[in-house]
Amino acid sequence: MTISSTPSTRSAAMLEDLDRRHVLHPHERGHRSERRVMVRGEGSTVWDASGREFLDALGGGIWVAQVGHGRRELADAASRQLSELAHFTSFFEYGTDKGALLAEKLVGLAPATMERVFFTCSGSEAVDTAMKLARLYHHHRGEPDRNWIIARHYGYHGTTYGSGTATGIPNMQVAVGPNLPHVEKVMPPYPYRPEMYGGQDTTEFLINELSETIERLGAGNIAAMIGEPVLGGGGVIAPPADYWPRVRELLRSHGILLIADEVITGYGRIGSWFDSAPRGMDADIITTAKGLTSGYLPMGAVLMRDEIAASVAGGERDFFHGHTYSGHPVAAAVALANLEIIEKEGLLARSMAISEWFRAGLAPAAALAPVGDIRVEGAMAGIELVANKETREPLTDTLALAVADELYETHGVITRNYGPTLVLSPPLVFERAEAERTTSAIVDVLGRLDVESGRIAPR
Repeated sequence: MTISSTPSTRSAAMLEDLDRRHVLHPHERGHRSERRVMVRGEGSTVWDASGREFLDALGGGIWVAQVGHGRRELADAASRQLSELAHFTSFFEYGTDKGALLAEKLVGLAPATMERVFFTCSGSEAVDTAMKLARLYHHHRGEPDRNWIIARHYGYHGTTYGSGTATGIPNMQVAVGPNLPHVEKVMPPYPYRPEMYGGQDTTEFLINELSETIERLGAGNIAAMIGEPVLGGGGVIAPPADYWPRVRELLRSHGILLIADEVITGYGRIGSWFDSAPRGMDADIITTAKGLTSGYLPMGAVLMRDEIAASVAGGERDFFHGHTYSGHPVAAAVALANLEIIEKEGLLARSMAISEWFRAGLAPAAALAPVGDIRVEGAMAGIELVANKETREPLTDTLALAVADELYETHGVITRNYGPTLVLSPPLVFERAEAERTTSAIVDVLGRLDVESGRIAPR
C-alpha cells in the first residue's frame, strides 16, 4: 500500500532549483547540475516530483529497501511508537522496551557467537564503533599496543573519520588528512583480475600477503581486520570459497579479531540473515545497518561476542562511547516490524529467486563487447564494463555513468555505476517481471554502447 502524504505545492522545477541551491549532497558530483527529486514510492517503484515513474533496481538508490517502498506496516509501527514514547536515551543504565526486544531479535537471528548488540544510526557509525571496540578489547586485556586495523583495497566501510580511513577507495582520503593512523590495506580477492596476483592462486597470494603484513606490523600490534563478506561498493565481488576460512584461521592464530562488515550483505540481501557465517568468516564483531529498517529510519547495529562487550564494560569499567540516538525507540520499533515482514514474506528465499532471474536475464549481455564480467550474488549484481574485452581494460567512469543515465532516461530503471561496474541491488520484493524489465533494459543499452566512439547509439 502507498503511504499518502500532503503533496508539495511546489513544481518539480522549483523543487529541483531549491535542492540545487541549498542542499549539499552526499558524494555530490560537481560537474552535474541536474537534480532528481523523488516524492513517492510503492513496492519497487518510485515517482519523481514531475510524476514520472521509475523502477528502483538499486533499493532506494543505495542498497536498502529490503521490503520495498510504501509499507503501511512500517508507518503504523512508527506511528504507534511515536504516540507511546518518541525518544528516550539509551545512555548509562537507561533503555527502552523496543531496544531490548530488537537486541533479543538480532541475537536470535545472528550467528550463535553473537550475544551483545550496540545500536548506531548508520553503517559508518557501526564501523567506527567496531574499530573502537577492537582496540578497547585488547587494551583492557593488557595489550594496549594492539591498535592497527587491517582493511582492504576496494572495500567500502563508510565515510566518517574512522570508517572513511578503512574504506579502500583512495578518493575517500584525498585532502582530509591526516587520516586515522594505524590502518593498513591489503589486496582483495578479485577473481576477474588475476594479474593482481602475479600468476599465483588468488587465495594463496592473499594469505601470503596477509601473513607478511602481520609479520611486518607485528602481530602484537594488530587489533583487527575488517572486511565485507562480498565487496559491495567494490563491484559485487565474491571471494573464492577458501578465502575467508583461511583468513579467519590465520588471524585467530595471532589473536587478531575479525570484523565482518555486513552493512550491505545483511538481512537477506544474499539469501541469509547474515552472509558472513556461510562464507566461513566466524566473525568476532558484525556491523550492520541498511536492511535493518529497510531504510525507513536511520539505524545500525553492531553485534559482538559477549567477551568483547564484557571487556569494555562491566565491573569497574565504563564504556565511554555512544550517540544521542543510539537505540532510538521509533527506529527500533520499525526494525522489529521490518524483520517480521522479511520473515513472514519469505524474502530470504526471494533473494535467491531474484538471483536466478538476474543470471538468466543478464546471460545475453555476456557476449556484448563492453561486458567483461557478470557477477550475481543473491539479490545484487555487478556488470563490469570494459573498453577492450581481450585486455580487460576498464571502461571509463564517464561512459559507465552514461550507461546508468541511459537506463534512467530511456527505460526508467534506476541503477548505479561504481567506477566501471554497473550494480543492481533491488528491494527483495522485486517481481520476476521487474527483474526481466531491468535485465532487458541493460542488454539493450549495452548493445547500443559504442566504446570506440564513446557514445550510446539512439534506439
